[in-house]
Amino acid sequence: MTLSLDATQLDRYSRHIIMDEVGPEGQKRLLEASALVLGAGGLGAPVIQYLAAAGVGEIHLVDDDVVERSNLQRQVVHADADVGEPKVASARRYVEALNPDVDVVTHETRLDAGNARELIADRDVVVDCADNFSTRYVVNDAARIEGVPVAHGAIYKFEGQVTTLTPEGPCYRCLFPEAPEPGTVPDCAATGVLGVLPGTVGCIQATEAVKLLLDAGEPLEGRLLFYDAMEMSFETVPYQRNPDCPTCGEGGITTLDGIDYSAGCRIDAD
Repeated sequence: MTLSLDATQLDRYSRHIIMDEVGPEGQKRLLEASALVLGAGGLGAPVIQYLAAAGVGEIHLVDDDVVERSNLQRQVVHADADVGEPKVASARRYVEALNPDVDVVTHETRLDAGNARELIADRDVVVDCADNFSTRYVVNDAARIEGVPVAHGAIYKFEGQVTTLTPEGPCYRCLFPEAPEPGTVPDCAATGVLGVLPGTVGCIQATEAVKLLLDAGEPLEGRLLFYDAMEMSFETVPYQRNPDCPTCGEGGITTLDGIDYSAGCRIDAD
């Protein structure tokens, strides 16, 4: 590999470059990588910050929402002046001010079964910061078909969870075969969320994404990491691939056509 880091980049990424696990080759790998961040909200904000700061060269942002003042307690890439603006536009301005090496591609849309494969295809990693089960299952299924790893995170009040879904390991459906009944898990608008919680969880997701791009360390493949902010405790629970999983099991899906992602998001056997 021919190295082509200029003097400014050698300075900007010097703390990466001096690490044996990254070095100039690893930094160039990050600069040539393409990541998709699904959601520019609480979890997406720290992910966007740290992927951009690390020099991930192309970041695709997917979000169809606008900035609200109630977001600012935790969504740290947005400012008061951004209220009313599309979140993807606000986040893009943040990244452009932080690191000119990064190209930001915005998709002001909601990821669904109709566009998921197109958005995910050709990305090197997906960071799933979605706030609803339907989107999480769509991401899981589309990413598995396209062979793209996913750093997944979720939060609730004072708790968070993270896992990494690689093309070789168990998928989200192996962990959660179907979604809870609608209305049984309230969102943060109804229950609230500790403002700093998504910062911790999102940073772990970003760490997993960078590790995947560098092909370094051990990802949270087949492991679900639980974080309790009130107890300041972490617990890791292993899980395995389900040979009968309709997504990643033998004879798993090859298309999203015909899958109902409403209610339980279940894939019924033929």
